[in-house]
Amino acid sequence: MRPLSQPPAPLPTADHAVSHTLLNCLLREVSAPEHQTTVADGHLLVRLPRRGVLLRVALRRTSLIGAHRFTGPVHQEHPAAPRELGWREFAEHVQGELTLRSGVNNDEFLDQMTSSYEGVAAALSGRPAAGTDRYLESEQAIVFGHRFHPTPKSRSADRAAWAAYAPELRAAFPLRHLAVRADLLAEQSVDGTATALVDGLRPVPAGYRLLPVHPWQYRLLDANPLLRAALRRGDVLDLGTGGSPFTPTASVRTLQGAGVFLKFSLNVRITNCLRKNAGYELAGAVALTRLLAPVRAELAQRFPQAVILREPAFRTLALPGRDGRPDTALYEGFGLIVREGLAAVLHPGVTPLLAAAVADEYPTSSAHVSHLLDGAGPAEAIDWLRAYLRLLVPPVLAAYFDHGVVLEPHLQNVVVGVDAAGRPAQVLFRDLEGTKLLPERHAPALAQLPPDVAGPMTYDAQRGWDRVVYCLLVNHVSEVLAALTDRYPRLEATLWELVRETLRDHAAEYGCPPRLSALLAGVPLPAKANLLIRWARKADREAGYVPLPSPLAEDLLAAVGTPSEALDRTPIRTVR
Repeated sequence: MRPLSQPPAPLPTADHAVSHTLLNCLLREVSAPEHQTTVADGHLLVRLPRRGVLLRVALRRTSLIGAHRFTGPVHQEHPAAPRELGWREFAEHVQGELTLRSGVNNDEFLDQMTSSYEGVAAALSGRPAAGTDRYLESEQAIVFGHRFHPTPKSRSADRAAWAAYAPELRAAFPLRHLAVRADLLAEQSVDGTATALVDGLRPVPAGYRLLPVHPWQYRLLDANPLLRAALRRGDVLDLGTGGSPFTPTASVRTLQGAGVFLKFSLNVRITNCLRKNAGYELAGAVALTRLLAPVRAELAQRFPQAVILREPAFRTLALPGRDGRPDTALYEGFGLIVREGLAAVLHPGVTPLLAAAVADEYPTSSAHVSHLLDGAGPAEAIDWLRAYLRLLVPPVLAAYFDHGVVLEPHLQNVVVGVDAAGRPAQVLFRDLEGTKLLPERHAPALAQLPPDVAGPMTYDAQRGWDRVVYCLLVNHVSEVLAALTDRYPRLEATLWELVRETLRDHAAEYGCPPRLSALLAGVPLPAKANLLIRWARKADREAGYVPLPSPLAEDLLAAVGTPSEALDRTPIRTVR
């Protein structure tokens, strides 16, 4: 019989971590849907049918939704003896399989894998000791990145500069400051306090306004000819770096300091996307803050421990180009979104922690659930998760069903507040970039906005629901459950029953619309296809979903009384 609790797993090598992450994606998006996997004798076997290759990796444990935990290297089966594969050789096998599967090659893939490997290796070998701020420690704890993205630590552009700005290397640095002639500054604000806070970061000469800039972004845009001309004319003054250091959060380009979060543009491709604030995103953040005010108020009344963080202002440089309109490269490149800080919304005695650090596969900070539950038994773990789910799930469902608002509560977008005993006490939802509106519920408000702002702010009802279920249950809740199951290996089915209980209780209190009823019936869960969208080299917003077996069906949960390995003994089938 397995023990009631187990110690946390030791950190893997960079080679093993990168291989396991790629294997997660391959399994979820390609091999499992094609029935090319099986579990036997404590190992996962994965066949690459188009290449005639059979792979094997040892398992720490299996998972009810196929999100297994691996240990050690990936091996290739061979008549003589299995052969160990390094991350690159494994990635070459995946590259070959995907080329044959799709009919096209992706010549960026291995370079992005290399970049991601270098990022993980650097973090493992060069991490300074954590400071005393537990919140910042949690933001900078994500050493391995999203475990269902093939290249979670890949970075384009000036990789050598990365260490100076990397959250996982505990970077902190002063901002670059520009003084911009007032008529060349563009901004919108719904809160004069936010505007005043930015203005107060550094004094500027009369007739100018302050524009803070991420120092890495300034280096990337420094040679822009329009900017250079404006500096020569004195329309823009370079004040250099200065002021108190700001600290990068897990999102890299969102920096924390001076009691506020500043979300900068950064012309660096991180994972899938070039991380800049498009013009419609700048205006959309402020517009959403305004439109969501009554929604926030109603949800706060019903769920006082839940907060949606506002983004009340943006500011940028509006230098005219040849056509007389603001130059897009500079307007978006210097675009800055102000997000409210935590101090004004946190309840007394509550410590904020990034959810991604709480639920990470490996404990890389004091925020990890294994530390929050240090010394606790299974009963305390069950109570802890029940409290967590009661904070997280109901406001997300109410936002969608009652207000037509699609929140994006994935692990990096949620800050969990814990009390002195480490119990969940508050939940904060952040980053309005991923928050969308159902157009049929918000048509009058959307009609008042420019079409290029209103359009990207909406999802149709099905797309919005898929996004909610993916972010809430697949990306977030299942990873919290996985971290708890690592610690309490006999609890997996019980923990999923708690999820079902939370959904069922919400339905009993607030109604059970068809989509929620289907979820409770055990329809497949949508998982974002990060590997396939990366392989296709398409924009992240075009990513599709692959179906995952749902552990929420009542008959399945009732039947799980034997080790979860029994659910994985599906024979490998031939793909024709």
